[in-house]
Amino acid sequence: PNVSAPLVYCLLSAYSASCLVLIINWRGGPPEVTRRLSRRWILGYTVVGVALIVLFALGDASEERLRDLDTYYANTPFIREMIVLYLASLTVAGVAMNVMCWRWAIEVRGRLRAGLVIIAFGALCNIPYSAAKFTAVVARWNGVDLDGLSTNTAPLLASAGAQITAVGFCLPLAWRRVEDSWNTWSTYRRLGPLWRELKPVSVPEDRAVRMSWWSSAELQVTQRESDIHDGMLSLYPYFDSEVRSRAYGAAVAAGSSAAEAQAEADAVMVTVAVRARAADPEGRVISSAETADVPPSAGSTFAHTDGQRDLVRMSIALRRSPVVAAARGRGPAGGEHDTRERAV
Repeated sequence: PNVSAPLVYCLLSAYSASCLVLIINWRGGPPEVTRRLSRRWILGYTVVGVALIVLFALGDASEERLRDLDTYYANTPFIREMIVLYLASLTVAGVAMNVMCWRWAIEVRGRLRAGLVIIAFGALCNIPYSAAKFTAVVARWNGVDLDGLSTNTAPLLASAGAQITAVGFCLPLAWRRVEDSWNTWSTYRRLGPLWRELKPVSVPEDRAVRMSWWSSAELQVTQRESDIHDGMLSLYPYFDSEVRSRAYGAAVAAGSSAAEAQAEADAVMVTVAVRARAADPEGRVISSAETADVPPSAGSTFAHTDGQRDLVRMSIALRRSPVVAAARGRGPAGGEHDTRERAV
């Protein structure tokens, strides 16, 4: 009987050690230091676990006690020492967790700091839990009955501490996942204007890869970027570097930064090229470009771009830039002629 007592105490000790080792490895640092500290805590709590089993085996706990073993056997040789040992080990773990979490929390910010503070509060519950248990046990040593602290109050503190600590460990990870998902969907939404601008010249819908509505956000963004690049590739013969240069100068004159001006200039060039392509349904410019052996790549035209970030800037420029709005008002006049001459 009561064999579950040392098992539970060993599990609590192992849980305490695992939390400490997790914090040590989570924080990182020199590998040799991390390994050394981890080994020390693991070894220390392994010794505690072995000692708990040995003390229980040496003691006499023949009468089964499901809820009040700590106080019922508080004066029993060896069982008494087992109870004190496990309470002391939990107290040490709670104090160590608080010290490590607060030291790290003052060095970091954001979601990690919030998680560490919550973990520290959860570990702090170990201290009043152990205090309630110790008080009840010491009271038994002195012939006083304060068993309610051990059987009623302490379990509530332990349950609250475990749940708070779990929230602290999960919060940074969950927060990051939500933040990443938000950023991905935000990128998908911000790419919308550029994607819609190029949709008329992209791969026809009957030949495009169909995406299910439950596809991941990352896959949706990848598909949208692919459509944009395909559309730009089909517009290459219609791109006019002079249009882009004039738009860049106009954007800089309007007060845009260099990166913003580049995005606005590219957006203007794309807009003019789309209209030039619409005005050339027979594809004469494309045929001229193929005859002239022009390489079908837009890489040189957008050599300054920085991947997804620049596509987003271009898309935002299509929606907000007055330079792009002015280019839309002018229409494709001259764009087709210039691109045809450049291609030939």
